[in-house]
Amino acid sequence: MEHVGAVDGAAGGQDFLAARFEENRGHLRAVAYRMLGSLSEAEDAVQEAWIKLNRSDTSAVDNLAGWLTTVVARVCLDMLRTRSSRRESPLEAHVPDPIVTSADGSDPEHESVQADAVGLALLVVLETLPPAERLAFVLHDMFAVPFDDIAPI
Repeated sequence: MEHVGAVDGAAGGQDFLAARFEENRGHLRAVAYRMLGSLSEAEDAVQEAWIKLNRSDTSAVDNLAGWLTTVVARVCLDMLRTRSSRRESPLEAHVPDPIVTSADGSDPEHESVQADAVGLALLVVLETLPPAERLAFVLHDMFAVPFDDIAPI
């Protein structure tokens, strides 16, 4: 477990937190993208997590990666709730149709197209879930986070 604790000097503490945040940025972006289905919204959620990290006292944080994942998940939940309250258009209105080919699936291009189609289908299915259920699904099934860790979020 990584204990953040107190770091000597304000600049040293900021540098330490910035380095830890950058180490986790890819994971945080992946969680946010799978929750939101939009790369730009995922980036917004990750940036919001950075702002919250800078404004928070992290001296008692034992697991910074877990703390950041929780923050991003909560930011995504808020964004999803806001999206549904504003009655924004559903994701499927913005997702391009998958390309269907008659290939037997043995060539890499077909496998790539098929993987993209499955990914798009998953995003459409996730769009139908309420925000809390989407969070639980994404964290558990895509990132192997135990349900006991998800429940407090």
